[in-house]
Amino acid sequence: MDKLIYTAMTGASHVLQQQAAVSENLANTNTPGFRATLNTFRAVPLVGEGLPTRAFVVDSTAGFDFTPAAFQPTGRSLDVAVNGTGWLAVQGPDGKEAYTRNGSFQISSSGVLQTRNGLNVLSDSGPITIPPGTQLTFAKDGTISTVPEGNQATSVVVVGRLKLVNPDVAKLERSGDGMFRMKDGSTAPADAKTEIAPGNLEGSNVSTVEMMVNMISLARKFDMQMKMLQTADNNAKQASSIMSIAG
Repeated sequence: MDKLIYTAMTGASHVLQQQAAVSENLANTNTPGFRATLNTFRAVPLVGEGLPTRAFVVDSTAGFDFTPAAFQPTGRSLDVAVNGTGWLAVQGPDGKEAYTRNGSFQISSSGVLQTRNGLNVLSDSGPITIPPGTQLTFAKDGTISTVPEGNQATSVVVVGRLKLVNPDVAKLERSGDGMFRMKDGSTAPADAKTEIAPGNLEGSNVSTVEMMVNMISLARKFDMQMKMLQTADNNAKQASSIMSIAG
């Protein structure tokens, strides 16, 4: 009885947490470069003095789905997608280096290359400044060139190179701001083999159909856990009734 109550109680609680993760995935089906969250259940016995008396069910975050998603051609000069594995380095809200696959850029009023949500895009030497009155182009290796508007291509000027990294995904974790960072707090080194596809954006790798099926499955699991609690309650009442009669 004791195990049934605690297993059902913790199971229902963590089903709700998994539903929150699935909801987050569904909310980001149109976010460029988004990586879906993966979740699993695992049982954890609570051992006190003597024999184990309770068994909890907890939600175990298995990690993230790092499968590359399809590219969406945009034709926009400030859009880039990372080919294969790899990441774009940006300056996170905390000022530290973070990594993203969302290559939808913009140029701030001060001429700094930024993401759409205002984070500075990084090169090996820091933020990248774009001269005013120029047209910007990206090379496959991340090199950024500018041409003054109205001038010939002979006046091309290289202003920097995107910092492209490719660390082991097992060493990455997603922070609350949605950006990935190294688990040990370090910064990943630039990877010369990582390339980009200018004029494209990578879509989200979330499968809407799969997430909807997961949502339905989790709802049924929650109902099952609640029925187990009701069964435990009914059994307890019947046991109390029998004990009172026997007494």
